[in-house]
This record gives sequence, structure tokens and C-alpha cells, in this order.
Amino acid sequence: MSEFGQLYQELILDHNKKPRNFRRITEAHIEVDGHNPLCGDKITLYLRLADDHIADVSFTGSGCAISQASASLMTERIMGLDTDTAEALYDKFHDLVMGVEVDADSDPELGKLEAFAGVAEFPARVKCASLAWHTLRSALEGKGESVSTE
Repeated sequence: MSEFGQLYQELILDHNKKPRNFRRITEAHIEVDGHNPLCGDKITLYLRLADDHIADVSFTGSGCAISQASASLMTERIMGLDTDTAEALYDKFHDLVMGVEVDADSDPELGKLEAFAGVAEFPARVKCASLAWHTLRSALEGKGESVSTE
């Protein structure tokens, strides 16, 4: 494994062991459940919005290292973003894990989320990495419906 790949693997393992924003927001405006039946991943995403910006975001749940790390890194990255930028980030992340060429110059930047680029090589893991993101999209679209990766 390359040094670059090893650093990303360590990042994913760190976020799995010590997930950031792993808590329930009691005053959340939006609460959406997500489930990946293939792997058994389950999350609940909590959002508090203020003037079309994500004022606070958190998650609870359980699952594999990839799903938990993805949710943790996602919450770190979208905190404070306006909802349009968060949706654009969803599109860019989805392309990344699907193996679609991502335009590095387009906004917004993926940053640490690039750790999931290798997931595209393992189709069964794409659903693990994208669960939190599909749940976010449902929340931002105002559907508030439970999400399943099936």
C-alpha cells in the first residue's frame, strides 16, 4: 500500500474509533434514519438549520468502519455550509465513490473525504460509504423519509 493510501486508511480507522459529532441534537429541525441492509449499517442524522446554513449536524447509529467514518467525516465537512453547497458536495462525493472522475477545481472541495476514493473498487462498500450522504440528501430535500441503500 502506498504511503498516501496508508494515511487515508488511518484516517478512516480514526474516525471509526472516535467518530466526530456522534451525538443526538435534541433541538434538531430535521431527523432522518438511514439503513444499509446489505451491511447492516444504521444511522440517524440530525440537522439544525439557520438561514439556509447547517448550524449543527450530528449522527448516531452503528455499522461498519466505512459507514461510521463516512458519517463522521461528512458531519465535519458540512458543518456551517449553506444547504446548496452541502448538496453540491453530496454530488461530488457520490461521483468519487462511484469511480467517476471528479473535477478537482470545482467547488466545493472534498478535502479529507478523498479518503473514500478507493471504495469505488469495492462495489459492495459503496453503499456503506454513501449511506450518510443519501440520508443527508433526503434531509436537505425536505423529504425527511427514511433512506435505504437498497
